[in-house]
Amino acid sequence: MPELPDIVVYIQQLESRILGARVDRIRLASPFLLRSVTPPLPEAEGKRVLEIRRLGKRIVIGLEDNLFLVFHLMISGRLHWREREAKAPARRGLATFDFTSGTLSLTEAGSKKRASLHVVKGEQALKEHDPGGIEVLETGIDTFRSILMKENHTLKRALTDPRLLSGIGNAYSDEILFFARLSPAKLTRKLVDEEVRRLHDASQNVLREWTMKLKLEAGNGFPEKVTAFRPGMAVHGRYRQPCPECGSPIQRIVYAENEANYCAHCQTAGKLLADRALSKLLHDDWPRTIEALEARKASTLSPARSLLQEH
Repeated sequence: MPELPDIVVYIQQLESRILGARVDRIRLASPFLLRSVTPPLPEAEGKRVLEIRRLGKRIVIGLEDNLFLVFHLMISGRLHWREREAKAPARRGLATFDFTSGTLSLTEAGSKKRASLHVVKGEQALKEHDPGGIEVLETGIDTFRSILMKENHTLKRALTDPRLLSGIGNAYSDEILFFARLSPAKLTRKLVDEEVRRLHDASQNVLREWTMKLKLEAGNGFPEKVTAFRPGMAVHGRYRQPCPECGSPIQRIVYAENEANYCAHCQTAGKLLADRALSKLLHDDWPRTIEALEARKASTLSPARSLLQEH
């Protein structure tokens, strides 16, 4: 799912292309994309773009007559910029928006169509799409602490809860927790002041650094390779690869359609977090530490090694 750094870059590139342009035509390829009926989508046609803003992980295009197009890309939705009246991709295309300056298309990979578009009128209606999370880059440590302590959740859940913090998802929460040297499973109300400070610093640093990296990567071009898995990341998407700090293999726990990637040596004092499915299956055989995991791997390989030695 595109998160704050990705959305910021999308908006920067959209501003240079459609700010002040007029919406000539909207072509809806998938009826499942549009999640609102009032005002009707055609009402946006003929209107000029006055602003583009971010609302959590949503992109908002503000038009004349107090109209707003609210895009939520979800996991697989992506935006593409093409020449005027370009055709939508045959399989993945959800909608195209023809501006006087070019064509913006919205695609979504996979069979589960989750990306959404709402058309709303007025600031009050727009606020209904705001989950309410604070902007970490604009928030001091005291407010940050109070938001975290409102409820007692794991840090992974708290960081990715849009009602608490704005724009952070699965990928950047992994990176933030790694640089804060904190376990994804640690409870928010168990944090001491020093840990809150590290988490606040890491949140701001990771979001700023990745936003800058992605801006530099895009340059003047429209971002076409938006992904949650980037080579420069420390832990996210790097399961079993060496930790950039200590060399230990990156670990992973999977739940529902999400996952948490972490370094057991740097973040959990060597303890392995229990994957729900595997821990239920293995019960007492679940390895609790990196050492136990390595010993388990060694014992699994030893019969094969003995056979090789015999021959």
